[in-house]
Amino acid sequence: MSRQSIIERILNAINQLPDEKAEEISDFADFVFKRYEETTLLNGIKKLSAEATTFDFLNQEEEIYSIEDLKEVYNG
Repeated sequence: MSRQSIIERILNAINQLPDEKAEEISDFADFVFKRYEETTLLNGIKKLSAEATTFDFLNQEEEIYSIEDLKEVYNG
């Protein structure tokens, strides 16, 4: 079904409903749109932070100690 036919079908249904039910549909459409916006925003933030190199230094932690630094080796 095309976007235009979906819109027409919804408009026909809304035109047959009482005003309070049409308001409920409007509220629901606002809710769905807001949720869509938030999801889009979060996905954009995730993408930006994944592509950023700001915290790359945390991935390249140097070895401070080696096996030779141990006084006693655990053979548990």
